[in-house]
Amino acid sequence: MSADSSQPLLIVEDDLALQRQIKWSLNDYESVTAEDCDSAMAQLRKHAPAVVTMDLGLPPDADSVSEGFRLLEQIVATAPDTKVIVLTGQNGQANALRAVALGAYDFLAKPFEAEALVLCVERAFRMHELQAENKRLQALQTPDGMSGLITRDPQMLRVCRTIEKVANTNASVMLLGESGTGKEVLARGVHQLSGRRGGNFVAINCAAIPENLLESELFGYEKGAFTGAAKTTPGKIEMAHGGTLMLDEIGDMPLPLQAKLLRFLQERVVERVGGRQGIAVDVRVVCATHQNLAQCIKDGRFRQDLYYRLAEIVVEIPALRARIGDAALLAHAFVRRFGQEHGRNLSLADDALRAIESHAWPGNIRELENRIKRATIMADGNQITALDVGLTDMDGVDDDSSLNLRTVREAAEERAVLAALARADGTVAKAAELLGVSRPTLYDLMHRMGLKTSA
Repeated sequence: MSADSSQPLLIVEDDLALQRQIKWSLNDYESVTAEDCDSAMAQLRKHAPAVVTMDLGLPPDADSVSEGFRLLEQIVATAPDTKVIVLTGQNGQANALRAVALGAYDFLAKPFEAEALVLCVERAFRMHELQAENKRLQALQTPDGMSGLITRDPQMLRVCRTIEKVANTNASVMLLGESGTGKEVLARGVHQLSGRRGGNFVAINCAAIPENLLESELFGYEKGAFTGAAKTTPGKIEMAHGGTLMLDEIGDMPLPLQAKLLRFLQERVVERVGGRQGIAVDVRVVCATHQNLAQCIKDGRFRQDLYYRLAEIVVEIPALRARIGDAALLAHAFVRRFGQEHGRNLSLADDALRAIESHAWPGNIRELENRIKRATIMADGNQITALDVGLTDMDGVDDDSSLNLRTVREAAEERAVLAALARADGTVAKAAELLGVSRPTLYDLMHRMGLKTSA
């Protein structure tokens, strides 16, 4: 049986003898019951059942189907993911078709066999779980070109939307953010979402290559240009022809090379070291840096004219500590990934989640990834504790300084919802339990906040 114990079965039946019979037939499930429309909606809001079985003939007019159809419409409107199985009596076929048209999952004509009811309910639970899992996965996905990026944070989602908008242009993009925030993932997203996706994505870290080698790495060199130049070698810019060139840590590029890069951006022609012939190159440039380029320009360490060439579109990436709920969400994803790599079925203990949520993450996602990777190797049991992650500090985030009660309440509500969804790994039923509200209430909150729904 695949029923989710956190989401019971609701049986709506005014005939108490038949109600007991149905409950007995479905005794493998946790069941709650109701006799009329009002009590059924109360149970729906309280328990958020995955599946409902309901009779169409309900009080106050049990001989009519009007009350049953009214209840069906309310359930579909309040909890659209709940699977409703309608039990029909007289005029069964016509009423069944109308019920399905209104959103019912399935129907059974009275009298029905217990085995048929069990099979129908089991199929409904399985369908509910499949759809919930599909929604959960969809909610964690960003656009196809940024499949490596997982977020629910509103700031980060706006960054993703910006990348989507600018990707299919030839504008140069400047990605600003601390080390480890995912700048290369976003740069690859620019490439994959553009018309250049069929070309190469070539990345070079300007801070990782010695100054005397960086020019030849970028522009290439002719045979004999310097000692050791045994053959003509194209540079990274040439290799990115027809595609995208990512210049990571552009703020660390030496000034003399900045002048040569500026000339390339103006003319779209490269000249290899030791060469005399210009080579036309069609390439889209994406840059990234953790440095404050405005200050670098003021200090004379970065050319202002180069900045304006590179920064046609500027995208600021928030640090992990500023992304509500993302630390826990990413931690769950890393545990699944590294657990699978090491053949271990692991989960995060509550103390680990609290520590992850409260940690400042100066190294951002890279630090989180490394800590979780180590924890999946070192954890003794099936749960990763705060000690396994190497965290013990439980300091909470700073209180909102605003004195406007409405602003404070809305901000706190959004933080709580995002944090609960992250801690519950995207499962709405579990997040609702953590928040102490019903699943439909949480769906309403998420809709109001513009959040994608998940399981």
